[in-house]
Amino acid sequence: MIGARGSPLSLAQSSQVREILLSLHPELEIEIKVIKTGGDDLTKLPSGPWGVKGLFVKEIEEALLDGSIDMAVHSAKDLPAELPEGLGLAAAPERSSPFDAFVSKKADTINNLPRGARVGTSSLRRRAQLLALRPDLIIEAVRGNVDTRIGKAESGDCHAVILAAAGLLRLKGSDYPVKEISPSLMLPAPGQGILGLEIRKDDSSLEELLFPLNHPPTRLALAAERAFMRRLGAGCRAPAAAWARVEDGVFVMEAEAAEPDGSRVVRLKESLADPETKKSAESLGSPENLGVSDLRSASALGESLADGILARGGKEIIQRALEAGF
Repeated sequence: MIGARGSPLSLAQSSQVREILLSLHPELEIEIKVIKTGGDDLTKLPSGPWGVKGLFVKEIEEALLDGSIDMAVHSAKDLPAELPEGLGLAAAPERSSPFDAFVSKKADTINNLPRGARVGTSSLRRRAQLLALRPDLIIEAVRGNVDTRIGKAESGDCHAVILAAAGLLRLKGSDYPVKEISPSLMLPAPGQGILGLEIRKDDSSLEELLFPLNHPPTRLALAAERAFMRRLGAGCRAPAAAWARVEDGVFVMEAEAAEPDGSRVVRLKESLADPETKKSAESLGSPENLGVSDLRSASALGESLADGILARGGKEIIQRALEAGF
């Protein structure tokens, strides 16, 4: 039994994983159970407009713990940095686009938006990054499912909205015109574009069943990016970004923290120095090549970047964001 939110995107993601599992094990009977979460009721969300991560997974994780479901398929960027005791991530299939997408009927890029344009997002990270690029923009908090947010741009309520490209691709397909934003302009959220398959840690048979679904470069990236967020220590309330990947045969990662008003951005890039972990993308292409030592090295890289950012002013940036009520 797979637990999922009732949103079209969550159901599409869960159905995708279900189909992959059935292709490997056609004898299985796999159902999807819809679970309403705190994030699905807009009238009960916290009063602040930013940082509602965790509200979309709490009830699903409770269902996992009480045995009502066997696994959950999450957008990894929505997962809190720390999982509840007894739960863990069993697999991460190949990452979709990690980047943000620009949706607008008024312009084709952020730079081409008119002065004082209204841009919609519910992400504090995106807010900070947008204001760093264009201090003149008016950032409006928008919530709701993908179609609701796109509707803000199509109706003219906002000149543009920014959301994850992966969500658009999974929900609307490759024929939908997705305008990806370069990571040099907007570094993505940790885990963006990745599906995290969460199970009970004591369910070893299910863990074994799901292991072949791992895409090793994606699993390493998720380990690094989540370790970064844990070490940073502010979770979804931090205007922070991270992107790890295999590049020219080397595992590299970029990360940043930014003032909510965009006035300062601290950004670093590092790569793994251990020759044992400098595997080519080809050698990382099968799950049997994914080792515990690789995951530990990836996590250590994420922690190193977090330490570097904290030492370069990131600690004060995060503290100011918390004190300002973000």
